[in-house]
Amino acid sequence: MNVDGADADSAGDEIRMWLVERTYSDDEQNMVILTYATPDGERYFRKERALTSFTDVRDTTAAVDAAPSNVGTVDDPADRERYAAEATRMANAHDPDDVI
Repeated sequence: MNVDGADADSAGDEIRMWLVERTYSDDEQNMVILTYATPDGERYFRKERALTSFTDVRDTTAAVDAAPSNVGTVDDPADRERYAAEATRMANAHDPDDVI
């Protein structure tokens, strides 16, 4: 675990992010937005997925490792607190590769 509370992969300095939110896009049909965050709630990573068919199986895991260049900062204090609580809960309840 590095100084800011996020796990980092020593090989590529990727940041361990935990699933904190799954929403459906209002702008486009058949899009799901997965939001992952660090356990301190300070940084986030979003993945957008098209839900093209029932046969298109792509597992959603409890955690992902994201490149620092793809990670954003959570500016809103309420979101930071919510993300921190959920990321910590997920990290305590699941292994990173658990399918959620």
